Amino acid sequence: MADNDTKAPGATSTGKTTRTKAKTAAKTVKKEAVKAKDNAAKTLKDNAGKLSEQASGKARDYAAQGKAKASDVLEEFSKLMTNAAGSVDERLGAQYGDYARSAAQSLSGFSQSLDAKDIDQLLDEARDFVRKSPAIAIGTAAAVGFVLARLVKSGFDTDAADDA
Repeated sequence: MADNDTKAPGATSTGKTTRTKAKTAAKTVKKEAVKAKDNAAKTLKDNAGKLSEQASGKARDYAAQGKAKASDVLEEFSKLMTNAAGSVDERLGAQYGDYARSAAQSLSGFSQSLDAKDIDQLLDEARDFVRKSPAIAIGTAAAVGFVLARLVKSGFDTDAADDA
């Protein structure tokens, strides 16, 4: 095989110089491309981190609002049950009225417990519950999903009837 660096008679060294310059330019371009890639990756990672923090903050805000609403609803329902316990006493007997009062106290206690805990505590407890009782967690999720689907469907059915 012939050596590429051998000169033909009367040839100059510009071919070798051009090749060296091309190699140097290629190395420079490669270094710049690596720098650009690294900078783009760093920027992308930083932006993803910022977006993740923003999303996490929003999710925590929504969770806190939901927790407050759930606590308020449970407390209101507890008060309604306590008020209705007198009627239950009269209609069904004192034993059933006591059941209603006991249920109302349990709901009120749960509401206060829910209100006292922060979101991280609630998430940790939910994770622990799912780890300890995955079948119950899946069943509960399915039941809640079914109820929510029925509520949404009934809302759409009502809207359709109102439009007709």
